[in-house]
Amino acid sequence: MPNAQLTTTKAAEKLGISVSTIYRMVDNGILTPTKTQGGHRRFDEAQLDDYLAQSDKIKSTLNPSKEKSNDIQKDAYEQEEPGQKEKTVDPRNKLNDLTGSEWLPETKSFFYQKGLGSKHPHAQIERQHPAPFSFQDVEHLITFFTKKEASVLDPFGGVGSTAKACELEGRTCTSIELSKTWHDLAIRRLDTEAAEGSSNKHVFINGDAIETLQNMDADHFDFMITSPPYWSILNKKPDYKVKEVRVKDNLATNYSDDDPNDLANIESYAEFLDVLTNKVFLQCARVLKPKAYMCIVVSDFRHKSEFISFHSDLIQQLSNTDIPNGGQLKLQGVKVLLQNHKSLLPYGYPFAYVENIHHQYVLIFRKVKDGKRVKK
Repeated sequence: MPNAQLTTTKAAEKLGISVSTIYRMVDNGILTPTKTQGGHRRFDEAQLDDYLAQSDKIKSTLNPSKEKSNDIQKDAYEQEEPGQKEKTVDPRNKLNDLTGSEWLPETKSFFYQKGLGSKHPHAQIERQHPAPFSFQDVEHLITFFTKKEASVLDPFGGVGSTAKACELEGRTCTSIELSKTWHDLAIRRLDTEAAEGSSNKHVFINGDAIETLQNMDADHFDFMITSPPYWSILNKKPDYKVKEVRVKDNLATNYSDDDPNDLANIESYAEFLDVLTNKVFLQCARVLKPKAYMCIVVSDFRHKSEFISFHSDLIQQLSNTDIPNGGQLKLQGVKVLLQNHKSLLPYGYPFAYVENIHHQYVLIFRKVKDGKRVKK
C-alpha cells in the first residue's frame, strides 16, 4: 500500500512545528516534497516518520550551535525551537521583515530553485518566454533584501516574474522590457495569475533599458534584481533539448531575431559585456538608494568550444567600480541557485567532458559611499 501523502499543514502538525519551519526545511534540503498535478506540495508520511525518529538531528540542523553566540548578537539571531512561537522582528533590522530565526538560514551560500512545473495553469504564460526566471526564486530574494512596500527595479523584465513576486509579497515593481510581446504578456500574466487589475499597481515600461535608465532619477529604488541575456546563447542552433521542449510546441527560442537594441544580438562578447556593465548595471546602481542591494542572476555557458565564465566576468567588471553620480558597487557575496530538477543530457559522451550546467549564480552587490563598506 502506498504511503500516505500529507499536506504542508498536516506535515507541520505531525512534526509539531510551524508551517514556516516546514518551508525552511524544504529550502534547506531537509525534506523533499512531491507535487500534485495542480502544483500543491505533498509530504510522504514515512519520510516524516524517519525524521521524527531523528528529531535531535533535525533540531541541530535548524538551530545553530549557541557556542559562537559571542560572535553574533544573541537577541538578533536566537533560533526558536520547533513548535515555538515566532520571534518578533528586531527593531534594528532596517533591511527586511525577517525574524532572527528566518534571517540566519538565508545567509547560506546556496538555495534550491523552485518552480510550478510546466503543466501548472500558472506556468503557461511564463513558458512562452525562452528564458523565464521563476517568480518563486525572485520572492526568495526580495523578501530578504527589502521590506514591505519597497520599490524594486528589473531592467530586463521579461514576462514579469519580478512583478509577480512583488505583487505577491507587497512590493512595487518597475519592469523595463524591450520586446512588446513579453511586455504585454507580463501585464496579462499579473492580471491573470495574481488578481485582475493588479498590474496597475506596478510600472511596466516597454522600451530600451539603456535609454530608460538614463532618464530615471538617482537614488530612487530600494532593490534591483534581474536575470540579463546570456549574450547570444539563445541565437545558437537549437540543441536536442530546445527542439524537444520548445520547437515542437512552436515556442520562441530567442528574444528577437534582428533587433539592434537587443543585447543578445551583439556580435562581440567583449562589447556585450561592456554595454551590459556600463550602460545597464552601473546605471541601475545609480538609480538605487545608498546602501541598497542589487542581485544579478546569471549562468556560465559554452560558446562553440569555449567555456564562458560569465558570472566571474561580471564580478570583475562591476566590483569596486565607480557609479555615475557617486558611490561604488561592492560585491557582498555569491549564492548558488541549484537546479537539481533539470534533466541530464549526454553532452560530450563518449569523447570528452562537457558539463551539464545545473546551477545559476546570484551575484549580490551593494551600493556604498566612497568605496567603503557602509554601516548596517
